[in-house]
Amino acid sequence: MFLDSDLLMSALRALTPILLAALGGALCERSGVFNIGLEGMMLMGCFTSVATSWFTGSPWLGVLAAALAAAAYSLILAVGAVTLRGDAVVLGIAMNLLAVGLTSFLLRTVFGVQGTFDDPSLAGLPLIGGFTPLAYLSWAAVAVAALLLSRHVWGLRLRGVGEAPAAAATLGVSPAKYQYGAILLSGVLCGLAGAQLALGNVTLFTENMTAGRGWIAVVAVMLGRAAPLGVLLAALLFGLAEAAGFRLQGLGLPQQATDAAPYVVTLGALFLTTARRRRRPRTTGAVQ
Repeated sequence: MFLDSDLLMSALRALTPILLAALGGALCERSGVFNIGLEGMMLMGCFTSVATSWFTGSPWLGVLAAALAAAAYSLILAVGAVTLRGDAVVLGIAMNLLAVGLTSFLLRTVFGVQGTFDDPSLAGLPLIGGFTPLAYLSWAAVAVAALLLSRHVWGLRLRGVGEAPAAAATLGVSPAKYQYGAILLSGVLCGLAGAQLALGNVTLFTENMTAGRGWIAVVAVMLGRAAPLGVLLAALLFGLAEAAGFRLQGLGLPQQATDAAPYVVTLGALFLTTARRRRRPRTTGAVQ
């Protein structure tokens, strides 16, 4: 049977890194900063978590280091887009490209290998009920983010900064302060996503191992309209696509075809969303 509990478990495991990164992207979107540097932040989290876990023997120190490293890396976007008023899209693309080159360089420098670092002594995250603690944390983060954005004063001000920064400034709210906070928090979440990918889903580091998951997280933000529950549903869709790809590979389909499954779903979802949004203004005009 193709659809079974094992497929659901696999989808939930694939969901975690995408969901964590997408929640970070959603916070940035609410603050008025379009963050497409999620892929680079995740990749920095992957390498830092593996390197720290290998040197210290503690996967939890690896998780902490990944969160801090990705947050520090996110300062490139914060300083460039908020302080220096640069183009956030250009900065995000540059961060993604830089992360690929930097982690490949560090892989050769720190471990003296190319391609993949895989060591039996590398400590991975423990499993509780088939999932790592970061998986449960990602689910809880959806509820926390939803409450934060709808009930807490910080979340309401963040939304105000994103929707009308000039009006927020006249009320004594600093748009730069809240945008910095959202970007740094997105870095932390992307670092956790990288740690989950490198120490939870697998226990190794390979060059460019995020393999487009950060871009899928960006699409999840767009499909979910930066709402935590919408982001969760969009990320679950991509998690199911990735799990189905692995299942089809086990049934004999070529790896290249099954690896493309999440990206085919991404393109299809973007197409349907774009078509729906273009249709709405025409309908409104016809009624008027």
